[in-house]
Amino acid sequence: MPGRLPDRDIAAIRDRVRIEDIVGEYVALKRAGADSMKGLCPFHDEKSPSFHVRPNHGLFHCFGCGEGGDVFAFLQKIDHVGFVEAVEQMADRIGYQINYEGGGTSVQRDRGTRSRLVAANAAAHEFYMAQLREPDAETARKFLTDRNFDAAAAQQFGCGYAPAGWDTLTKHLLRKGFEFKELEGAGLSRQGQRGPIDRFHRRLLWPIRNLGGDVIGFGARKLFDDDTMPGKYINTPETILYKKSQVLFGLDLAKRDIAKGHQAVVVEGYTDVMAMHLSGVKTAVASCGTAFGDEHLALLRRLLLDDNFWRGEIIYTFDGDAAGQAAALKAFAGDQKLAGQTYIAVAPDGQDPCELRQHSGDGAVRDLVARRTPLYEFVIRGLLADHNLDTAEGQVESLRRAIPVVAQIKDNALRKAYATKLAGWIGWDDIQTVVRRVGDEAKRNRMGGGNTGGRQAPAARQTEMVAEHPAARPNPNDPTLMPQRQVLAAALQYPAMAGSVFDSLEADAFTHPAYAAVRLLISEVGGTGAGLGGAEWVNAVADRTDDLTMRALLSELANEPLPVKNAAGIPRFVAGVLARTQEAWVGRQIAELKSKLQRVSSTEQPDAYMALFGDLVALEQYRKSLLTQAMGNHNDFATGA
Repeated sequence: MPGRLPDRDIAAIRDRVRIEDIVGEYVALKRAGADSMKGLCPFHDEKSPSFHVRPNHGLFHCFGCGEGGDVFAFLQKIDHVGFVEAVEQMADRIGYQINYEGGGTSVQRDRGTRSRLVAANAAAHEFYMAQLREPDAETARKFLTDRNFDAAAAQQFGCGYAPAGWDTLTKHLLRKGFEFKELEGAGLSRQGQRGPIDRFHRRLLWPIRNLGGDVIGFGARKLFDDDTMPGKYINTPETILYKKSQVLFGLDLAKRDIAKGHQAVVVEGYTDVMAMHLSGVKTAVASCGTAFGDEHLALLRRLLLDDNFWRGEIIYTFDGDAAGQAAALKAFAGDQKLAGQTYIAVAPDGQDPCELRQHSGDGAVRDLVARRTPLYEFVIRGLLADHNLDTAEGQVESLRRAIPVVAQIKDNALRKAYATKLAGWIGWDDIQTVVRRVGDEAKRNRMGGGNTGGRQAPAARQTEMVAEHPAARPNPNDPTLMPQRQVLAAALQYPAMAGSVFDSLEADAFTHPAYAAVRLLISEVGGTGAGLGGAEWVNAVADRTDDLTMRALLSELANEPLPVKNAAGIPRFVAGVLARTQEAWVGRQIAELKSKLQRVSSTEQPDAYMALFGDLVALEQYRKSLLTQAMGNHNDFATGA
């Protein structure tokens, strides 16, 4: 059995891994301050980015759903793995050798874990690629060359071949030290009537990879008429690695171009992805073994970072048939904000991108994408195609069908523009009548109430969380509490900078119970002088409480961007916010002293009175110096000094 993961190795791996690189494989991140990057959260559906990564601190936090932590917490959540496996996964990535306590460096990992399944898929992929070069794979190679894919293209996309033997791959991997339960868990083998057998036989294969580039499954294409396996295409079954609703073929190759160009092209098959990429459209992806759905869409949106209405495009290459029309209508009926950024590209004669490249070359494929049609126009024109617009009856009927569809467009200006276009497409001279009817229909839709599909905006979720824990979830925008919030954020993010000044603050300097609780947790760890930093420091503080709400608040504070223009302004800001918090604390003490002084008689208790008066004068002077310091640093910050 493996030994225990040493804390020193966990800390060393955490320090060496760049959290922004790991998170960036799943989310398009953009700079959002001196030490902050933001993107669309991968853990809940959101329209505007509330997910922040702090590279210098090794932390992430979503201010919408509350998820947060270090790089290991991110991997645990995104890949559904345990803590040990997340650490091991990062150790493999950076080439770090873990010295397990009680196990040594040669200790074997648990069988059947995600790492073992990834290794099994990698070994299977290597085997399949080698088989494609064998004489028995001539039909598979011909399938590719007939579609203008040469050996270099096959290599680029990792094409392989599953040989004819019933257990050829299984025996090969068993000899490499894998166990059958691992091969079965990876979807590579299954139990036959006479023992373990391969899942794929005599088929052309494409590897399906996750965003990190690991092979997690395969898509297999039928080549022979006597192939008895069901379907022209079959895929790896659902495993702990492969969830067909959460993966897209080609996304590992396309993700950087998608994020850079703010465009994603959705095609229907593996060869279509190949044709698009080889033609210069590097943003093409395809679903694997299932229809393109909401989870696929969410995956693309996180890479597109389309927080602005007109930012980013999703282009579908639907067929021009009834199925394509149905798919377009489904997209139209979905997220209206996204619908305004969605386009349709239909090749002539119903060809798919692979056929278009075969018959007309790379330029035709690029032109197909360039000539895309807005989704709204595609859907509306599709409705009009069912009617004879040369007759009055056809025009009236087309208006009856199209007006309710145009009225669904929520953007007022865009809705009016398409109402005007509708009149022109039909040939209706009274344009204003069409615009008015569309407006009336839209008004009725609003009066009837919208359907959010059960989804809540991040702000609504935040409100719910505050309502559930009013004492533990202070309003992050409360101006009276802002200095206290910022000083705690500074202590969690820059403990050495906050230092002894922060440690001198008592818990009663924080007027909200939650902020006072955070101050006490920091004290329990030993204060800012504990010698820790980054994710290790924040985790040490969080480990002092089992309250999930408090842990979420700690994650928020540790990831909250400080209001500075650049890193040079951080020391001044920290000093200033510490001074403001001290000044407010001293101010409350002064108020208490004044109250006491009013209750003490200067004639009957002169000594007590003078002692209190002396303390009051000293505190007033101290408060004045703090106020000067706070205002000076605030002015430096305000002027960008």
